[in-house]
Amino acid sequence: MNYQNVWYRFALGLLLAMPLNARAQQKPVSYEQIFQGQWQDLYSPLLRIKGWQDAKHYRELRQKEDGRFGDFLVHVKSGQATALEEKPTGQASVSLNNFDIFYKNSKGENLRLTQTAAIEHTPLLSPDGKKVAFTRDKDLYVIDIASRQETRLTTDGSETVYNGYASWVYMEEILGRSTRFKAFWWSPDSKRLAFMRFDDSQVPVFPIYRSEGQHGTLEKMRYPKAGDPNPEVKMGIATIENGNILWADFNEKDDQYFGKPYWRPDGQALWVQWMNRGQDHLKIYEVNLQNGEKTPIYEEQQKTWIALDDGKRLRFLENDKGFLLMSDQSGWMHISHYDMQGKLVNQVTQGDWAVNDLLHVDEKKGWVYFTARKEETTRMDFYKVKLDGKKLQRLTFGDFHHSVSVSPDGQYFITTYSNHKTPARQALVDNTGKILRELGDSKGPKMDEYNLVKNEIIRVETPDGFDLPVRIAWPTKLDKSQKYPVLISIYGGPSTDKVFDKWNHIGTNQWWAQEGLIQINIDHRGSNHFGKKGKNYLHRDLGHWEIEDYSTVIKYLLDTYPFIDAQRIGITGFSYGGYLSCMALTRGADYITHGLAGGSVTDWHLYDTHYTERYMDSPQENPEGYKSSAVMNHVDKYKGMLRIIHGTMDDNVHLQNSLQLINALQESNKQFEMMFYPGSRHGIGGKKGKHYKSENNKFIYRYLLQKPVPEVLEQ
Repeated sequence: MNYQNVWYRFALGLLLAMPLNARAQQKPVSYEQIFQGQWQDLYSPLLRIKGWQDAKHYRELRQKEDGRFGDFLVHVKSGQATALEEKPTGQASVSLNNFDIFYKNSKGENLRLTQTAAIEHTPLLSPDGKKVAFTRDKDLYVIDIASRQETRLTTDGSETVYNGYASWVYMEEILGRSTRFKAFWWSPDSKRLAFMRFDDSQVPVFPIYRSEGQHGTLEKMRYPKAGDPNPEVKMGIATIENGNILWADFNEKDDQYFGKPYWRPDGQALWVQWMNRGQDHLKIYEVNLQNGEKTPIYEEQQKTWIALDDGKRLRFLENDKGFLLMSDQSGWMHISHYDMQGKLVNQVTQGDWAVNDLLHVDEKKGWVYFTARKEETTRMDFYKVKLDGKKLQRLTFGDFHHSVSVSPDGQYFITTYSNHKTPARQALVDNTGKILRELGDSKGPKMDEYNLVKNEIIRVETPDGFDLPVRIAWPTKLDKSQKYPVLISIYGGPSTDKVFDKWNHIGTNQWWAQEGLIQINIDHRGSNHFGKKGKNYLHRDLGHWEIEDYSTVIKYLLDTYPFIDAQRIGITGFSYGGYLSCMALTRGADYITHGLAGGSVTDWHLYDTHYTERYMDSPQENPEGYKSSAVMNHVDKYKGMLRIIHGTMDDNVHLQNSLQLINALQESNKQFEMMFYPGSRHGIGGKKGKHYKSENNKFIYRYLLQKPVPEVLEQ
């Protein structure tokens, strides 16, 4: 017997039976893989789904035989893919080029509609495809595509009067940045345009200094800060055929807000969202198109605030069967069914969990499809329920976070799903929850050979019973006999989240894990995890409960993990996250030692009316709340090291915020760092963005990791 051969076979069998991480040392992820996208070994690309072509086909970008990429139509049942040799004609569209309007027809031909010295904004094609509405010099116009004939609908546009072009605070806080200041809406029959007329003459002017040139210049913007006069707003309805304008029966002198309006599906009435200045009383009115009179349809009041949404509140049902409305009045966001006169028919969803989005309604079969965080607040799932509120069914599967794309008829959906332990996958699923076909797996062929960052999601209970979600990314070579620094990344405002149970294992988080940094995300009680019940705690005292909850988590982590270095607890955030980073180094300085604060609000007197007063009420109503929520009033508690970062031309959170904090720190003889970016707005991009990231890296290495910055990051 050959004992040497027997021993070889035994050893080989033992080796093969061992787990992979015991057989071979896992490799670190390289700089090139993390920062230069060389991730072939780690990840396989998922399908590039480009939406649904129709109820039976989705569109996917694939590589053709000739090596080029193109669109393919994929049949949902068979999986058969057909290459589209030419781009689908689809619908006609309009666009801006050098501030002139161009129209692309269904054949792909470009036609120039305007050629003026003036600047056109926000062109919008009518539903019948025959006209384009747009604004020019703060007036509203319509142009007929076939004849090129323009109709000017308003004539009083000026430096302070805007027709169909949003005042800044409406664009930023109510209608949304994606509108690019558009404040007009076509009727379904293309016969009318609803629009808002803004008068900013009473809104204070805020100067923004531009440093370029010998003398510099001032950019003057109408910006209402907390307690200031707001723009006066009128709701107009223009008839395209004759150019007549009907004004809805509201008094523009009232202290009020208007949300995005809704055209009734038949185009015979306009539904307008109205809210008081205090933002705790919402009404929806139907406006008569003949005389402008308004009839109340829906009314809601809350003790704290109601969010005036950008158009997701309401969905009409067909054939005047009523409408579905989303509200968090119960303490959780849910869907209700009302008739067209505003009488409640029934609750569609209810319980101590929140609907996220209403995606589809199948009225023939009586199903409502929506996403929600019902099973676990760190994960999103897809559901259906009968219109009468019965037969609620979860359609997604497993302990995963799902992002879904639903077919036009609701019969199928594609989900991209993952959790913190499982790389993203894709599947095609039908509306019974049956998986029809697995479409992709992003796990690369050699992923198991690499030592990837280990993520964990835990819950930390507060003294008053909130189980706060916390995501921890541990160092890849954790030695519990050593001490490790922490970096907490936050945004932190009301109704925002950072902690989701989904895959996030490549990028800068992998780099910092390899460098020995513990990375943490925390969601406080005012996040979406705890519904409106949790958010209400923040009312009239922003900053207090966020810092209380963060401090609770940090104390728990220090008590639970003795290898965490209490002298190296960092926090970083921008905008509201910058505000909380400043508060953490002052109001929360007993637990947080270092901070990076970018574009920070430092005193809510200095931010805009609509956002600030929603949560704080006005300074006149709540002087103590404004005092306690201002960073400057906690400077006496400051210790550690804070770096203050701001763009000098930030037109959202003004540089004034950081300057006033800097002044308070200097007068209190407190040491800190600062970095200003000349010409930058609310966000640091371009070459300055590279500098911004580099400076942040240096701060982390100097104070938290306490070692030199690697040469590779200095390139």
